[in-house]
Amino acid sequence: MSEKLPLPAAPEAIELRHLRAFVAVADELNFGRAASRLYLSQPALSRQIRALERLIGYELLRRTTHRVELTPAGQVLRERTYAILADVNDVVAATRAAGDETAGRIARLMQPLHTIAGSAHLQELREANEALLAEFPVPAEIDTRPLSAGGVPSFVLTPGSECPPTVLYLHGGGYTMGSAYGYRSLVGAFCVAAGTSVLLPEYRLAPEHPYPAALDDVIRAYQWLLDRTDDPTTLTVAGDSSGAGLALSLLATIKQRQLPLPGRALLLCPWFDLTCELLATTASVPLLTLAHDAVRDYLQGHPASDPLLNPLTADLTGYPPMLIQVGTGDALVHEARLLAQQASEHGVEVELDLYPVDAHVFHTFWSFLPEAAQALTRAATFGTARD
Repeated sequence: MSEKLPLPAAPEAIELRHLRAFVAVADELNFGRAASRLYLSQPALSRQIRALERLIGYELLRRTTHRVELTPAGQVLRERTYAILADVNDVVAATRAAGDETAGRIARLMQPLHTIAGSAHLQELREANEALLAEFPVPAEIDTRPLSAGGVPSFVLTPGSECPPTVLYLHGGGYTMGSAYGYRSLVGAFCVAAGTSVLLPEYRLAPEHPYPAALDDVIRAYQWLLDRTDDPTTLTVAGDSSGAGLALSLLATIKQRQLPLPGRALLLCPWFDLTCELLATTASVPLLTLAHDAVRDYLQGHPASDPLLNPLTADLTGYPPMLIQVGTGDALVHEARLLAQQASEHGVEVELDLYPVDAHVFHTFWSFLPEAAQALTRAATFGTARD
């Protein structure tokens, strides 16, 4: 069998700007016109062409006082470069179209809830929120089993093979909406990625059950997990949005009562500033109205500055390692940054992951949003890590 000698690889320093500059000069055969076409100065264009020739190792253009012409090497490069640049343009266009399609899909899914936010009765909001959650698939390999965890109605989600739950997940919904049943898609995807079972409690909601009812429920659920493990550091407390805020309240209570702390805390797009002062600087009017209504129903006069509610007024010393994830376009991104800063200043090992997404709790869209699937994989790795 004959053996071919490998051709040398293209120099890594060649950039698209070099090729675009070359094509402009090759088309115009005039540096002045080519520079105008590229919005460059002639000296800058000449430097790019000389750099390309050095990288390739051959003269591409012959320049005289009166004319510019292509060398044989330059003619070959021009013909091939047209195809390269056309492919690049096609890739960029396809990527933008996919991004627009994904953003549009998220917007369409969220539209019914956004339309009535700030104006509808709570029961209408709850129904719209459950309808939204029902749009997302539950992974086929997930087994869902109802049980009572310390007297709290709950689900245990297991990824195929039976294993004891090591994660306590607290769903979002502004303390007034959401359900363990509705969250089977998101938590199920986390289960599959983590390869572990998750306890998903149906904690009581406001205004029927104001603070501290939800906190009391999750404390009982956490104690139920503690009673079934010999090593509390194998446990992870997780939550999203207000569920992440509830997870922080749980950690504060665990520390106050001197109970064993979990090994990890996973906080997705956390909402914990129940004064809504931080949210007021970034949120739309309907979202801000929704938040104020939720706080009114949840606290019913209890001070929002209580350290059990707001980690920015609490001593976080001794808290377990934290992973905080949030989208850069989320109205709560500032809260996430402040929480990471507060935790770090108190000696907590904390990581803040930012994703280029606008949607709140973007993890919900894991079935079609690449950033969400990536974030859940990262969260699962963190949530099951053991020192």
